[in-house]
Amino acid sequence: MTNKAEISINELLMIANQIIQDHQDYAEGMRATSVTEKDGVLIFKGEYFLDDEGLPTAKTTTVFNMFKFLAHKLSPEFTLSTLLV
Repeated sequence: MTNKAEISINELLMIANQIIQDHQDYAEGMRATSVTEKDGVLIFKGEYFLDDEGLPTAKTTTVFNMFKFLAHKLSPEFTLSTLLV
């Protein structure tokens, strides 16, 4: 049995984006735009700041690490609600 709170995607994205904005590694334009859950792990996605040729930039690594941080921080606390609201 799990002690995770059920939460809607929109509510979770609001929490995640507030954490991103408050984080010391925040960069302008960084935000989570979607979240899914697989095997109990929340997977956040958003803009990865690729260059004109589609290659990673220095900001790409920062965003990837932020989404990884969110997964580690929020996955133990929340599970996505299965209700369609």
